[in-house]
Amino acid sequence: MILKSYYKNELARAAGVSTRTFCRWLKQQREQLSQWGITPRTQLLPPVAVQWICAQYGIGFDEL
Repeated sequence: MILKSYYKNELARAAGVSTRTFCRWLKQQREQLSQWGITPRTQLLPPVAVQWICAQYGIGFDEL
């Protein structure tokens, strides 16, 4: 699986939740995400963050 950047709304759709709920989930992980330069306003998430988020929330790559 080749990782690429994804928008928050794409990951939210893959997780089966609204974008608002997904952003609330990410708010709980603010410290970790800030290490990659991700702020609450960031829309396009880098591959390293996508991989970590998918592992944390059980989002399968086949759903993307």
